Amino acid sequence: MDTGKARRTGGPAKTVAPGRQERGRGVLEGAFALLDALRRNGDEAGVTELSLACGVPKGSVHRLLDQLVDVGAVERTGNRYRVGPQLYRLGQAWEPHPGLRTAARLPLQRLRAATGASVVLTVLREDMAITVSSVPGDLEPLLPVRDGIAFHLDTAAGKALRGPLGGGAVFDREDVMEGVCCASLPVRAPDGRTVAALAGMVPAGRGLDALAQAVAEAGAAVTRALARGVRRRPVPSAAPVL
Repeated sequence: MDTGKARRTGGPAKTVAPGRQERGRGVLEGAFALLDALRRNGDEAGVTELSLACGVPKGSVHRLLDQLVDVGAVERTGNRYRVGPQLYRLGQAWEPHPGLRTAARLPLQRLRAATGASVVLTVLREDMAITVSSVPGDLEPLLPVRDGIAFHLDTAAGKALRGPLGGGAVFDREDVMEGVCCASLPVRAPDGRTVAALAGMVPAGRGLDALAQAVAEAGAAVTRALARGVRRRPVPSAAPVL
């Protein structure tokens, strides 16, 4: 065997022992458990609180938090911790469907301006409707809307994601929350697949038929924007022939 060549090329691939793989997986699981606990807390939390929430020993929590602080995923203020800016930036890069959030930005703003509704765009993830884009409306602060909020599938947005019976709008007339009504419809990709649901929420007493029409027009605008995005996507150049 040419050992000099092995050194130049890096030599044989190293084999990671099963125990080391398990430890690495455990560290990752612990880190994500801490991040999820911070997210659910919605504010700052201490080591003891996070240890109890995650079932991870306090010493391990402290070590993991120090590592997460070093990479910007967590911020520390004294003895309290919260989600950091790096995690926010990474989350903003998530696209549930290529180009969806960009395509929805202007139609959602116009829907809010035309109706005064609080507007949310949701996608289906793990039996929940997750908000990926939102515009606060007249219901603030009674019902704040923010990106990342999850809705159960028995809400209007959840039912629209699963496909409304008859293909029309799904209405919520104070079924989930007193004083709040909603109209929601699916948002289609250019090929007809349901990729999201768009919902407008207004105070009780407002006409929902007009709101549903405005939501439908906004959803169609999102579909058109998605189609334009597909057409504009650059085609990769052919690989050079050697």
